[in-house]
Amino acid sequence: MPYSSVSSETTLEFLRASMLYLVGLGLGDATDITVKGLAAVRGCSRVYLEAYTSILTVGKEALEEYYGMPLILADRDLLYNFGETVSLVFWTETWKPESFYDKICKNRKAGQHTLCLLDIKVKEQSIENMMRGKKIFEPPRFMTVGQAADQLIQIIKRRGEEGGELDDQLIRTGTLRQLVSCDLGEPLHSLVVTGHLHPLGWTAASQR
Repeated sequence: MPYSSVSSETTLEFLRASMLYLVGLGLGDATDITVKGLAAVRGCSRVYLEAYTSILTVGKEALEEYYGMPLILADRDLLYNFGETVSLVFWTETWKPESFYDKICKNRKAGQHTLCLLDIKVKEQSIENMMRGKKIFEPPRFMTVGQAADQLIQIIKRRGEEGGELDDQLIRTGTLRQLVSCDLGEPLHSLVVTGHLHPLGWTAASQR
């Protein structure tokens, strides 16, 4: 179908169906949602309300009235399928922990995704400055997805195993080797190691 024959309404519906927004509701009442978040909610064809991992300070009906949209209550199985969250830290020459990898493997065997929280080094002192009592701090460091993927690959090789919206926000999918060289811009970054994906998840991932 030529592009010129597609109506603006059809194009808008396609874009709505192709985008997933994760919107925070704020800590207070229904009006705490951001302006961009509210625009995203009102622009979607279907809106899910996640009330499994948090306690809502207002009722579903109050949110629906303010948003002007019907809300679908979503349970953990519908939206998440995440296992235990893990933390990845910056390795040193003498300290290279691998316990997070075992948790990722456990989650994958259960078909669950893994949210990997990446290390942040702020106001860190060198051993020399600590010993001398000098209040001199190292430059801040924020682990990137590429660095996290590289650590996972190193663990896989050592064990002889095989690998399985702000304006500038990016979401990318790929293998660990692909993510090592993936430029996601400035930190902060998060890494998700997937388990079994719902068909809709595969569709969304293929578009990233």
